[in-house]
Amino acid sequence: MFENQKIRPAQVVGPLGEPLTLDSLPPAGTTRWVVRRKAEVVAAVNGGLLTVDEACARYSLTLEEFAGWQRAVDRSGMPGLRVTRIQHYKSLYERQQKF
Repeated sequence: MFENQKIRPAQVVGPLGEPLTLDSLPPAGTTRWVVRRKAEVVAAVNGGLLTVDEACARYSLTLEEFAGWQRAVDRSGMPGLRVTRIQHYKSLYERQQKF
């Protein structure tokens, strides 16, 4: 019998169009999260390179924190990940949903 094995890609397309591999992702102990690094982790999970649980364990993230990054990318792209602009993009998104 075959075991249910999950096939993962060797690389996925990163947020800037470059190929991402497990080796090119931010290091496991990363504590300073700039927009590009957050977007790379989100792209890796969306592309199947990592699971959400693996990403959270590797980077010591909570599920809510990662989900917030994913929501920000879905709503506003990479600029939505900027900490200084979170409120701006949140209110912009809420206004768009009213119409």
